[in-house]
This record gives sequence, C-alpha cells and structure tokens, in this order.
Amino acid sequence: MKMRKLALRFLTIALMLEVFVTSNMAEAATSQTATVAIPVNMGLVGDNNAYKDYMLDLPNEVTAASVDTSSLKYSGSNTVSSGISISNGKIKLKLQGVGNNERLTNLQGYQASYQAAFVTNPSNSIWRYSDGVRWQINEYSESRDALITKDVPADDNNVPSAHPPRTVVTAAPAQDISYVKWYNGSKTDVIDAQYIVQSTVIPHFIPDTSSSYIKETKFKNGKVIVSYAIPWYVITSGPSAGKIAEQNYTNQDGDASHPLVGWAQGRKYEVRAEYYYTADAIVPTYSYSGTVTFKYTPITEPTLDGKVTVVNPSPNPTQFKNADVPVTLRVNGNLLAYTDSSNIEEWLFYAKETGSTDVKIMKDYNKVLSSTQSFTTFKIPKDRITNGMVNGEFDQEYTLTVTIRFSRPVPTSSGTISSLTQTMQATVGVTDKPVPPPSSGGNKRPVAILSVPDSVMAGEEFLVYGADSYDPDGTIVDYNYGTGSAVEKVTGKYGYTWYPLAEAGYKTTISLVVTDNDDLSGSTTAKVEVQAPKPRAAITVIGTKKENRKVTIHNASTDLSKHYPMDPSKTRFTIQAISGGTASDIKYSGSLNGVSDKDVVFKKPGTYKATIYVENIVGYSSTAEITFDIVPDEPPVPYISVPSQAYRDPDNGNRAAIVLDDLSFSPDYDYIGHRLWQYRYDSDNDGDFSDESWVILSDANESRVNFNPDKVGRYEIRLTVTEEFDQPTIDEFVSAADRKSANTDTQSAVEKIITVYNRAPIVDWSW
Repeated sequence: MKMRKLALRFLTIALMLEVFVTSNMAEAATSQTATVAIPVNMGLVGDNNAYKDYMLDLPNEVTAASVDTSSLKYSGSNTVSSGISISNGKIKLKLQGVGNNERLTNLQGYQASYQAAFVTNPSNSIWRYSDGVRWQINEYSESRDALITKDVPADDNNVPSAHPPRTVVTAAPAQDISYVKWYNGSKTDVIDAQYIVQSTVIPHFIPDTSSSYIKETKFKNGKVIVSYAIPWYVITSGPSAGKIAEQNYTNQDGDASHPLVGWAQGRKYEVRAEYYYTADAIVPTYSYSGTVTFKYTPITEPTLDGKVTVVNPSPNPTQFKNADVPVTLRVNGNLLAYTDSSNIEEWLFYAKETGSTDVKIMKDYNKVLSSTQSFTTFKIPKDRITNGMVNGEFDQEYTLTVTIRFSRPVPTSSGTISSLTQTMQATVGVTDKPVPPPSSGGNKRPVAILSVPDSVMAGEEFLVYGADSYDPDGTIVDYNYGTGSAVEKVTGKYGYTWYPLAEAGYKTTISLVVTDNDDLSGSTTAKVEVQAPKPRAAITVIGTKKENRKVTIHNASTDLSKHYPMDPSKTRFTIQAISGGTASDIKYSGSLNGVSDKDVVFKKPGTYKATIYVENIVGYSSTAEITFDIVPDEPPVPYISVPSQAYRDPDNGNRAAIVLDDLSFSPDYDYIGHRLWQYRYDSDNDGDFSDESWVILSDANESRVNFNPDKVGRYEIRLTVTEEFDQPTIDEFVSAADRKSANTDTQSAVEKIITVYNRAPIVDWSW
C-alpha cells in the first residue's frame, strides 16, 4: 500500500510538473498580432511627394521592446523604399507613392507673386522736322514684323506745329516671361514650372490696369503689340468722361542721332500695358495608404512605456494664421510588468525643442505605476514659421524623456536596475493650406461612396476610391469591391486597377459594399466605359521659326495606357512645304522615323506642315499635324553718321580728323557681325563719284572709325554691314551667303558726303 501511494504521489507530481512546464513554454511562445494603419493621402501634387516618411504610433498595449522587428510587414498598393524598423518607440518606414498624372487647366502665370501682372511700357518715337510743319512717325508694322517710318504733315497752322496729327500708332516690345510663377487659382496652390505644357501658354491683356487710351492689344511674334492714339485720347471714366485730353510725352531731343536744327524736336509717347498668362499643366500626383502588421510578445519584466501626444495645436498640422502657434505636449509614462508602487521614488519628465539646450523639467512624487504630465509653455514664433516654410509646410520637432526612479533596486534577468528611461519625439506641423475640420455623425448604417472615372482606356491604371464612405455611428471595418474582369484586385479604402484589351468597347459595373463595426452594410455602384487604348498624337514646333534657324519638331504625344504603351520604333514624322518653299528647302540629318525630336533648318520662308504618326504595342495608332510659318530673315538696316564738313589741321600733319559712327540695327533682333567701311574721293572735283574707285577704310568690324584724309575736296563714305545669327542654327546647313547684308547706298547722299577744307588763315593787324 505504501509503495502504491508513493508511486501515485510521484505520478501526480510528474503530471503537475509536465503541466507547469508545458504552460510556461506555451506562455513564453505566445505572441500576438497587431495592425497599424498608414494615414491616407490622395493626390499629393509634385515629385517632392514621390516618397513619404512615416513614424507610426504603436498600439496602446504594445511597447517597442516587445515587437518582433523581423515580422514587420507593409500591406498596400505602395512600395516600401527602405526597411521597416522601430525608432523612438514608433514604427519607421518610407513609402514610394502610387503615381498618376493629372491635367490641370487654366493655371495663371504671374511675375514672381500671385496676381502680380507683367508690365511693359510700349512707346513710339515721333519727330518734328526742322521746318516745323512735318512730323516723322516711327512705329512697328505688324504685317512686316519690323519698324517702319512715315512722314505726315501737321494738321494745325502753327509754326512750329504744336503737335502731330491725330493718328493711331503701334508699338511692339518683346513679351516678358521672366520670373513667371504658376498658380492654380490661389496664392497657396503653386504649380512648379517644370509641369507646364508650353504649347498651351497663352498671354492675356489686362485692360483695367492698363492705359485707357489703348485701342487694341494682341500677342504675336513674341511681342506685345499695342495700338494707341496720339496725341489725343477720349477720357473713359470720372467726372471728365467723354472729353478729349492730350497725352503726355517725354522730350527725346537728347536721343537724336544728328544735331537738331531749326524747329526739330523729338517726342516719346508711351503707354502702360499689363498682362498675365494661362496654361495647362500635367502634374504627377502620388497617393498613400495601407497597413503595417507585426507580431509582439507581451512583456514579463519591468518595462517603461512612454508616449507623447500633441494636444495643441489640433488638428496637427494646423493652418498658419500669421501668429505664434501655442504648443501643448502631453507625456505619459506607464510602468509595465511591475506592481510594487511603494518602491517608486519619483517620476521625471523632460521636454525641449530638438537641438535646443533649453530643457523644461516636471516631476511627480506620487507612488503610482503610471504618470502623465503636460508641457504647455512651448510656442512656435510666427517669424520662424514664415522664414522656415518650405512648399507651404513647416515642422517643429520636440524631444521628450520620461524617467522612473526606484527606492530599492529591482531585480531582472540581466541584473538589478535603479531606474528606467524612455525617450520620444513629437512633430508639430504648420501649413498655409486650409485644414478640414473633423467629421461628425449620428446613428445610421454606413454610407458607401464610390468614385471612379467615367471612362478609361484598356491598360490604363485608374483609381477606385471608396475612402469617402463613412459610418456616422461607428467605423467601417471592411471594403468589398466588385470590379469584374479587372486585372488587379482592389482592397481597402482605395486601390488601382486596369482592364485588359478584351474589355475595350464595353461598359462595366464597379460595386462597393462597406461594412461597419456593428455588421451593418451599405452599397453603391458606378459605371466605367472601357475604350480602345488609342494613343493621343500631338506635335509641337519649338525654336525660332525663321529661315536658317534651328527648329525642333517635337513628339508631344501622350499615352494613358500604361500596359499597352506606344512603340517608339513606330513613330514617324513627315515635313512638307505648303507655300513659299520646296522640299529641298527642308534640311535635317538622319531619319524622321523612330525619333522623338528632329532638328530642322528651313532654307526659305513660307508655310510648312509637320505630321506625326504614333502606334502602340497592340497596333492602335493616331496622327496629328501642325501648320506653321517660317518668317523671312530680315536684312540689317544700315545707317551711318557722317559730318558734312571737316578741316585739315596743320598740327595733325595737315590731315582732317573725322569720326564716322555706325547706327545700323537688325529689325529682327540679330546682331551686326561684320562691318566694312569704304570711301571714294571726287578726284576731278566734278561732283560725280561714279567714276571713282572705292578704297577700304576698315574691315575690322568697327562701329566707330577715325578717318584722316589729307586732300581737300569731297569724300563719299559707304558702310556694308552683315548680320550674324542671334538664334541657334545647324551649322552644316548654312553658309556665309545665308547671313543677310546691306550697305548704305540707299542712304541720302547728303548724309554720306564730307567736304574737306583748308582752315582759313588767321590775320593779325599790328601797328
């Protein structure tokens, strides 16, 4: 009996030990799974949003030390660009956004700041002749795209005439696009210039802030062409509306190229013209969502868990109101896996702006297992926000520490400890964008809201968006999409998918059923038409559209079908002459096939047409064409300033000292690249130079030349000027003969002839 009882006791102890060991092993091996959601961000504009860094709070029941970091896993449509880790008690990861292109229309282009118009002051030079009764009008000719001059008689009987006759004149300064900044309807929504579709840029005249006497304004040939009446205009507003007023002018006598004689006078009539631009932009947008899951093991040894909460501002980030931003940070310390509160000596809390040495300290002497303190004296100065804001965003980081000290050392598996410390960080954000208020609701079943495009191309990735769905009395726990034969499955609040080529030509139904935490559901549907994946051909002409200048024919086609893209080898350009030139006047190197850009030189002015053909990998094609004008290369306008008489100087070797000035210009903004000065001497003094030979005075491209003849008599001066291109060209297709030249043969002979005299003797009467 005793042996049987003893054996029974051993058996019972053995069974108890087995149960105890198994229980402990099971407890040690037990792990749990937790999930943290990525904050949803949709349609973030610009490549600076292509990646985003996240610091996600751990759930309340999880400490950083208990997380199995090898189990951290992201689920969603984004791509993790670097590993997921635990940092400062938070989940740290970097995601690559899901990219898409969005076309923004009617953007406004201002000069450097919102609604700051481009301003120009077109003007014309009006000159009264020395007879006092004729006027010379210098103005811009739109038809010739050049400056012209015309003489008109005065319409008053005064001598000198008091004013030129009333006429409409035209001026054309160059359009200005320097420091252009693009806005999408407000000063805070700035679009980077790199996304602007240049072919859509259109200038717009602003009449309200421009001179009221402007008759017409247009934009052409890269100029602001303004027509206005001189010297009178009709007052359009105010108590004098309807009356005639005379314009102010600026005296221009000092700009005369010749000495003014008689009644000669120069006037500059000037107006003010303001304008801005509109354009379209194709901007990249990026979206983020998803979840991070991981496994963790509940702690069994004393562990300090610290958390920080941004109490103020709320929401965070907050909208900047041009004032200091008060900040309140709440720090919580929670002692886990420890129950002896009598052994707690004190809680210490530290807070500071990251990088600062100004530390704020708070203490709690209560013998409690958790303690919370709030720091309420922080603020972000408005000047710091204003000066530090980047792309409308400003972040201020804070470093916070919580420490618990024990009265007696606490044993652990790795030895005894006398304190525990946890350090955390918090970021307060300020933005210049409006921040939506938090939503609220009531006791109703969830409402499904589904957003999809009306139509898509086969192979085009598009967004199926259900994140606007809501549950007034709880939370939505499940999104169930029905997308038919779509290739990619959509899960969560939103996702991207696309339809294969077989669905082209059909309408398909997409459905959404949302379920809330009370197991109630709501549903909705939307229709999407799947179109054939036809590329959109487009062609633009870039460069100076002038003869013998480089013009680039550019493939501006777009292809929305990501999975059935264009085949670059199938792209073909054709270029043909419509009028003015011939096929032989179109010069380029290489082939017009399989390229995205082709540099071309047109040897003659005229009208030309360029066509593009594009085709995708499944055989769908598209064509586009553009007709454009190549304008002539205007020759230079030669003009020289020559004195009418000079005297030989005995102190200068009996030579005359004459200065010749070149006043030539290029009407189409090229520059003078070569000057050849010549003269001929009327050797037989018969007033006829045709029998005399030209002699080179200077071939060194001098704009001012010293001429020192030693013979009395008459000399005729001639200047030949040759232009050099001021715009890019393709050297292999142009020669010296393509540079325009002209001489002063057409200039008035009186203005080109110098008469050299002997200086008269000085008589001294002496007695």
